[in-house]
Amino acid sequence: MNQLKFRNAEQHDLPYIVEIYNSTIASRMVTADTEPVSVASRQKWFDEHSALKRPLWMVEDENNQLLGWVSFQSFYGRPAYDATVEISIYLNEKHRGRGLGKQILQYCIDKAADFGVHTLLGFIFAHNLASIALFEKMGFEEWANLPNIATLDQEERSLKILGIRIK
Repeated sequence: MNQLKFRNAEQHDLPYIVEIYNSTIASRMVTADTEPVSVASRQKWFDEHSALKRPLWMVEDENNQLLGWVSFQSFYGRPAYDATVEISIYLNEKHRGRGLGKQILQYCIDKAADFGVHTLLGFIFAHNLASIALFEKMGFEEWANLPNIATLDQEERSLKILGIRIK
């Protein structure tokens, strides 16, 4: 098993973050974006992260090779939801399907309380069975099913919200 390292993302990482994100769009499995996004369009999102409260981590292997990134993002933007975050994991194409998601998700579960987080949420397309299986294997449960709320290439898709409480 790879020994993963996590570090806070820096401004110079944003183009790589966007490159990985854009590499997932064509699959119609991961994001509701249908066209590639620009680095400039992701700047505000990047700036909303904070090493103290809403981390955006770069994931590296033992040789400092970038494998992907993971983020905590505020849920719904209201103070009462401050202890709830959406988790997003994105891996470079050549590192997908190697069990890294499980290690990354475990790290996030282990670190959540350090950021005052008591609830982690995953927003996952219902047809993304691999991601649903990963989250469920890590203890997440389906908390919501939003049927046919997205249209990708003229096909309606459902969104599941999976959650876990952090003790």
